[in-house]
Amino acid sequence: MTRSLLAVNAGSATLKFRAYTPDGQHLLIRGIIDHFGEAGSTLLLSDPKGARLQNRVLEESGKEAAVAAMINALADQDLQLCAVVHRVVHGGNRYSQPEIITPEVRAILESYVALAPLHQPVSLAVIDAFTRLDDRLTQIACFDTAFHTTQAEVATRFGIARHWHDEGIRRYGFHGLSYASITRRLADMGLAESKVVVCHLGSGASACAIANGKSVASSMGFSAVEGLMMSTRPGSIDPEVVLYWMEHEGMGIGEVRRELYKNSGLLGVSGGLSADMRELLDNPTQPAREAVELFVYRTVREIGSLTAAMRGIDALIFTAGIGERSPEIRARVLKQLPWLGFELDHHANLSQARRLTTVPSQRHAYMLPTDEEGEMAREAGQLLSER
Repeated sequence: MTRSLLAVNAGSATLKFRAYTPDGQHLLIRGIIDHFGEAGSTLLLSDPKGARLQNRVLEESGKEAAVAAMINALADQDLQLCAVVHRVVHGGNRYSQPEIITPEVRAILESYVALAPLHQPVSLAVIDAFTRLDDRLTQIACFDTAFHTTQAEVATRFGIARHWHDEGIRRYGFHGLSYASITRRLADMGLAESKVVVCHLGSGASACAIANGKSVASSMGFSAVEGLMMSTRPGSIDPEVVLYWMEHEGMGIGEVRRELYKNSGLLGVSGGLSADMRELLDNPTQPAREAVELFVYRTVREIGSLTAAMRGIDALIFTAGIGERSPEIRARVLKQLPWLGFELDHHANLSQARRLTTVPSQRHAYMLPTDEEGEMAREAGQLLSER
């Protein structure tokens, strides 16, 4: 059997996983479990080039059964796990590096559930499933908040009483593994010491100002709701709106949370038509057009804000699902940024080229695929080698 390091990225509906060599440098297998934990979930396994190796419906429901099926599917490919690295959304202000998960670390991560109520429990459930299946297996946590721990104190504060900040009510920033994976490639592009705004545009969307390879500011703050509008999340919203819902509409905490996480964003603005940008771009109705227009407007506005936070910008990078696969959204954003020195190259954009701007453009914009699982594997591999 070939020893492998497994990178696991658990979401509310899917479990993405990739097996790497123990040093985290070389991809061996990629896979996904759709409708993770539900009855009738499916497991898809592919080789590094995307050729399908396995595609089947799982007989049992439940997260632990799905994890067991994943381990067995990898064993069928002659892969034996030496360690598992998990994407954990929240590391609080405690963790700035990957951590081996001990009972003590797991308890601390549990204490952060209140800071990420929809994301943290899923990660913990997967960690617990691996523990029950093999309590000798080394498990490592990589944190979405870790990349942003380089931000200056002023960038982490809200304008609220000091004791709240001291108790953890502050800006953290998320999608850090995605930003770390992009930052790792900036040197090869001659941008290692530059001021770069990265737009992670997907179902969850955010943007980050990165100067000299370090996070300076992020659109997301205390939670993964703030900032850009997303598929079903509103992004930044006046807190009085929440108070209005509770005081005048009689909505409870659970109802408010569903409104913020499930009923807003592209889905809400489009009147329930879709949370999928591709479907909205193909829909000629006014609600669909308004949803797309607001998504672009909020993105452009955030780019301007992050540029101000860095006191300048040298390059702009699009990544994640929409950022990587929607030339239309990239074009709409860049067409509003000539004042920053970006001149769109229509042919390059449509052909999915890396550079999206013309040769004489004062500043350049790029499209780079994110690689969260690869970043997790590299960080975990380094940690294991140091041990």
